[in-house]
Amino acid sequence: MAHVEIIDDTTLRITLRLEDATTMVQIAQREQAEYAQEIITIYDKMPVFEYTHFCFYAYDSARLFERVLGMDPKAYLSFSLDAPESFFYALYGGMAALYESSLQLVQQTDVAGAGLDVNAHVSI
Repeated sequence: MAHVEIIDDTTLRITLRLEDATTMVQIAQREQAEYAQEIITIYDKMPVFEYTHFCFYAYDSARLFERVLGMDPKAYLSFSLDAPESFFYALYGGMAALYESSLQLVQQTDVAGAGLDVNAHVSI
């Protein structure tokens, strides 16, 4: 499980392992409708950060990260993150597996929110 060490009143040291990426993917899969936008964002943006330098807070995609931590690092002024490359690559692979279905969930939500009929294009 993720290890969060409070260094002082303003600083955290977070240590993640490969198993934490697996946990994040499992949570994302079980609660895909809730995390669909984050799945899409993580999948789209991780390559920009060369995978292993990804920042969950750069694109408002930290809810899943915070869930695994069991706390909100934003309550502190700074934190460091120590994780093996395998963590980032496994997380990316999991998000890739959930990407297409997450896109569909977001599109369905957008259509439902706009009050549009998803079958309007069908002629009888």
